[in-house]
Amino acid sequence: MICFPNAKINLGLNVTGKRPDGYHDIETVFYPIPLRDALEVVEAEAFSFSQTGIPVDAPVEDNLVVKALRLLSGYGLPALEVHLYKGIPSGAGLGGGSADAAFMLKLLNDFGQLGLCDGELEAMAAKLGADCPFFIRNRPVFASGTGNIFEPVSLSLKGYRLCLVTPGIVIPTAGAYAEVRPQVPAVSLKEMIRLPVGQWKGRVSNDFESSVFARYPALAAIKENFYEVGAVYASMSGSGSSVYGLFEEGTVPEEGFPVPGGRWLAL
Repeated sequence: MICFPNAKINLGLNVTGKRPDGYHDIETVFYPIPLRDALEVVEAEAFSFSQTGIPVDAPVEDNLVVKALRLLSGYGLPALEVHLYKGIPSGAGLGGGSADAAFMLKLLNDFGQLGLCDGELEAMAAKLGADCPFFIRNRPVFASGTGNIFEPVSLSLKGYRLCLVTPGIVIPTAGAYAEVRPQVPAVSLKEMIRLPVGQWKGRVSNDFESSVFARYPALAAIKENFYEVGAVYASMSGSGSSVYGLFEEGTVPEEGFPVPGGRWLAL
């Protein structure tokens, strides 16, 4: 059985406070995008895990797919041969590892006919990472808390084209948070995101950009390049390092990329 975990982008990201437990409160909008990995499980005589595609520099036991399998170890699943093909870059603010974990839970639920509902799967996914539960239902949400409290949002980017640049810079999340000064915005992102997309520039912002762009000027240049070639909105996703631009249909050539290293994704 096979599934195709997809990435997400952040539409705005405000770091609103630091919690007593050391984590941070945020507000952001998670939006799924059609950039995918592939995940396959096959019944086997003994467990095995293999991974191809974009390399992941981590021990097998630390892979979130394997951790997701362990969460369901008490449900009577048979030994499995697991293969993960990585098409979503790691450490890029796209949620690739979180997506793999959540989709693994869903895949095993279907494979083993376990009968777990979305709420139960979300509770399990929360044990693997703050934004893992998002990928269970996999639809646009306003996220608060540590990124684990979701509210549905009526938002569609259908009719826009997204150009995504993943420059290959890995930005550790903990380090990115350490350089942000939390503050509550004058107007919540929940209100800002209701504006037409053409009005997001200068209003829907990512608090990580200031410190990350100072450290990696090339990322700031990518965002500026998007606006120079006609994007209606551009932003870094999460704590980086991916940067994307949204374009209205018909404003850019059908072939080629307006920013070097970009790829088109139809939303």
